[in-house]
Amino acid sequence: MQRKLTSVAMFLAMVAGHPAAAQVQIRIGDPARTTYSEIHEALRDSTPAADSARRILMASSSRTLWPIVMRMMRGTVNWDTGVLALTRIAELREPASADSVRVWRKRIADHTIPPPPATDQADALPAFRAIELELARVKQGDLAVLGDLLTRIPGGSYDLGDAWVFGRLGDGAADTLASRFLATSDQGLRIRYLTLLSFSRDTALIPLLARIYVAPDSFNLPLRIGTRASDGLIWVGTKRSVEALLDARAAARARGTYADPRLGHANLDFLGNDSSQVISRTGRWLTEWMERLR
Repeated sequence: MQRKLTSVAMFLAMVAGHPAAAQVQIRIGDPARTTYSEIHEALRDSTPAADSARRILMASSSRTLWPIVMRMMRGTVNWDTGVLALTRIAELREPASADSVRVWRKRIADHTIPPPPATDQADALPAFRAIELELARVKQGDLAVLGDLLTRIPGGSYDLGDAWVFGRLGDGAADTLASRFLATSDQGLRIRYLTLLSFSRDTALIPLLARIYVAPDSFNLPLRIGTRASDGLIWVGTKRSVEALLDARAAARARGTYADPRLGHANLDFLGNDSSQVISRTGRWLTEWMERLR
């Protein structure tokens, strides 16, 4: 059963960063999009950290990946590496993985494997859920998977695994959710829709995400949600989305959207902290990405 999350809890969970609790948003070596990683600090291509991640992401069979998951559960491999392996297992969509997921769910429920200190093995359940959903996409199609998710969003009965899979759906999934985002006047529901939209790489979302960043309050959203819009634009990662974020920052500064010093973090104002977060996720300044992307 999925954990029921409030809109605020879902938002906080998805901006927390480290360690990863479900499938990993990561992209390395795509010349048309920014590098992106939520489990590395300023990851750059052709570095030891990128090469290590790439080896997992290029695995052609889950046989080499399930042992990594076992070591993660025992604490002999760091959690992020194990979740990265689960991410690749989901992408591979091997039918045999369904049995492996059932076995792992039982192991976690029965506490078969003693967890490492300060580790809750149940944190991996959303990653197992994502594996099941990717297999469901093969059998049922994207529209069926989307339809099921849509019924669960208002009650918050979904998790990070659902969000990751949503970001991979075709068949106009992003357009459907964007329409629902704009149609509702419920703030909590809008936060849920926006958080899910930030997992999509659909370039059609660029104008909406940019508008939200400039003026979250015009959508009846808390100002801090601008972080979600920013992250969504960077996850899209094209030159157009990077340019849209740069323009949105300039417009937000001119408007004074984030002028309240309480929105800042540490010694940075909101916009400065957002710039820092982009570098942490992508390894470069936005202006550098504008020069590098095609």
